[in-house]
Amino acid sequence: MQVRVYAAGKLKDAGLERMCATYCKRARPFMPVEVVEVRALAGLRKRLESREPAVRILLDERGEQLTTRELAGWIQGYRERGARSLALFIGDAHGFDNEDRARADRLLALSRLTLPHRLVRVVLLEQLYRAASLLAGHPYHHD
Repeated sequence: MQVRVYAAGKLKDAGLERMCATYCKRARPFMPVEVVEVRALAGLRKRLESREPAVRILLDERGEQLTTRELAGWIQGYRERGARSLALFIGDAHGFDNEDRARADRLLALSRLTLPHRLVRVVLLEQLYRAASLLAGHPYHHD
């Protein structure tokens, strides 16, 4: 299953870029993960509105908070139901509105804390790698 993370804006920080690249590379043997940077929230909304065959998940503080095992369960469940791709959306500093949330298939919250959207990208990519490695039986994750 292909996973695309659509993110508003560029990271503009070499350290964060390296971390994101590292987690994408680590995930690749288990599950292809790609980051697509979109200039602004309007571009994300276009992708969200598209009817491409993907499960659309918005990163939003109102979403479900999951453990890593529960996230892995989401991914496994989508695989079992034949989903070909997941599209995860990280908004800009202002987040998403109610219309955006209504278009999504699911909402996911990494934390109830307000996190900078650039940091969310790193945390999300690490969790995707962790969930994929867990599903593959790799020893990276420890409970």
